[in-house]
Amino acid sequence: MRGIIRELFGWIIFIVLVVAASYVVVTFVGQRTQVSGESMETTLADGDHLIVDKISYRFRDPKRYDIVVFPYRYAENTYYIKRIIGLPGETVQITDGYVYINGTLLDEHYGNAVMDNPGLAAEPVTLGPDEYFVLGDNRNNSQDSRSVNVGVIHRDELLGRAWIRIWPLDRFGVIKHE
Repeated sequence: MRGIIRELFGWIIFIVLVVAASYVVVTFVGQRTQVSGESMETTLADGDHLIVDKISYRFRDPKRYDIVVFPYRYAENTYYIKRIIGLPGETVQITDGYVYINGTLLDEHYGNAVMDNPGLAAEPVTLGPDEYFVLGDNRNNSQDSRSVNVGVIHRDELLGRAWIRIWPLDRFGVIKHE
């Protein structure tokens, strides 16, 4: 009888440790998410499954061109995936469909087309000390910092950085951030 209790106790401890380790990984290290929509094409496609790196921003600041995940403010369990374009303290403006940072044209290689609608960035947007301006790569099919319902993103809103595409298998690999 003692052997059975000891074995059962061992299994309970093992299960508790596995659950605790899983919680730590999902909360602090990485999280799986799925791309929904076309706003990041051609970099990411609708239905792609990603692992989000949630730990690197604890040790370094987000960089321009990082592809980040953040919660949508008006719906629970809904996340946006966008690319950081403007960094804290910079002024972002969209003129004639192109992005300018502090008055200088941004050198980009991933956008699908010239932007039809500059939205909020038709006028200069100066970012605060913890604010980021994000855009989807498919600029004419993206709700991003140009939209009132998204706006600028604060550092504490960033869930993490898109890290690895795990599905579909033929596109498996580390996501390239320009």
